[in-house]
Amino acid sequence: MPKAIIIGAGIAGIASAIRLAIKGYQVDVFESNSYSGGKLSEFQIESYRFDAGPSLFTMPQYVDELFALAGKNPLDYFEYQKLEEVCRYFWEDKTTLTAFADVEKFAKQIEDNTNSTTTEIKKYLEKSKDIYDITHEVFLEKSLHLLSTFLRKNTAKSFFRFYEIDAFRTMAKANESFFSDKKMVQYANRFATYNGSDPYQAPATLNVIPHLEQHFGAFFPKGGMFQITKSLVKLAEDLGVKFHYNQRVDEICVEQKKVIGIKIKNEFIAAGKVISNMDVYFTYQQLLKDESQPQKILKQERSSSALIFYWGLKKEFSQLGLHNIFFTEDYQQEFDHIFKSKTIYQDPTVYINISAKLQKADAPAGCENWFTMINVPNNVGQDWEVFKQQARENIIKKLNRNLGIDLENLIEAEEVLDPVLIESKTSSYRGSLYGTSSNNQFAAFLRHANFSKKIKDLYFVGGSVHPGGGIPLALLSAKIVGEMIE
Repeated sequence: MPKAIIIGAGIAGIASAIRLAIKGYQVDVFESNSYSGGKLSEFQIESYRFDAGPSLFTMPQYVDELFALAGKNPLDYFEYQKLEEVCRYFWEDKTTLTAFADVEKFAKQIEDNTNSTTTEIKKYLEKSKDIYDITHEVFLEKSLHLLSTFLRKNTAKSFFRFYEIDAFRTMAKANESFFSDKKMVQYANRFATYNGSDPYQAPATLNVIPHLEQHFGAFFPKGGMFQITKSLVKLAEDLGVKFHYNQRVDEICVEQKKVIGIKIKNEFIAAGKVISNMDVYFTYQQLLKDESQPQKILKQERSSSALIFYWGLKKEFSQLGLHNIFFTEDYQQEFDHIFKSKTIYQDPTVYINISAKLQKADAPAGCENWFTMINVPNNVGQDWEVFKQQARENIIKKLNRNLGIDLENLIEAEEVLDPVLIESKTSSYRGSLYGTSSNNQFAAFLRHANFSKKIKDLYFVGGSVHPGGGIPLALLSAKIVGEMIE
């Protein structure tokens, strides 16, 4: 039986293990932490449970596909529900907007609460669909670093329609042309945060993202987001995959430009295939020290990071009523701050996830757990202790002002995650959540390939390589590698 080693039990590493086990490989996964999931993990503070990472589940078909390939019923492992309300948006002038999954209801909300029209939102979503139809088979589901991809008939069709993907103006410029109301431009610009980019620099091609959320839907797993990780680990184990926790890989061993295995504490473990789910930067810098380094890729601009306050509140806010909320601000100011500044400004845009509304076991009766996040720069040596103190103060003031509450006195449990901790917990260089940024029209081509061009049988998956960050794209990176390995 051929042997394969996966470095890292993030969602892409687990998915890769499943795909190789189905192909008949003996698979071992080595994870430096005591738990699986990488960013998609969980933790407990007193009586409050928190999902540590992603808070919205899109494109569930990529998870279901893994069970189908294994001949299993996904419902035997986990369940998820579609959200009728995807998000709610709050502005300082007391404008609120509910993004219903139903397009007609959403369009009516927009007409009732902003100066934009039903026609505007429908044209915007139609453009998002067009970009998806042109790009998903080529740019998301196939390697951009193999000649065979470009020889496919569908690739030729996509390239003939390249001008339609809106790659030569920014998201912000495109969104200004779609919407007459500044608030709706802000709504559309925030989709850049899905992959840690700046809408004032990133190409309008990223306007594909609303289609993923609005057309395919937003979902929440029963039991919380970590159930995705737990269900896939269970599937992998049922297929014979072995997980080794608290096992930090020290070296990927190479002989005559071919992978032969790994080393952990001077112990050599042989394998014919090695897949790294570790950030590609640290894969080269720490595990492939003696090999040629792809310097241009390793020096690319990194995506934004996050500052997250996990709060257990001794009160339930029934008027909020759902689990994804944005308190919006001037997005030009926000993204100038993220990508250019090292100080925090007074009124950050706040994203809150309230999973207690959907999973009562996450908080004691009558209480809620809040995942309260702002986008921040990746770590380049900022004083994060000062930053966190200022951010916490400003966030609480903003929420008090918008909700009419005394938040400070309601917080009875608290944990904070900053870019330094994100790097130490997930091996994400500088704490960047999505690897390299997507702030230019060629970003899709500039990401590291899913395989090594110089070392045979070495592969890469996860958010730091093609096709990018987030649960769906990380799963697609595993699919691309799985199709490469026969």
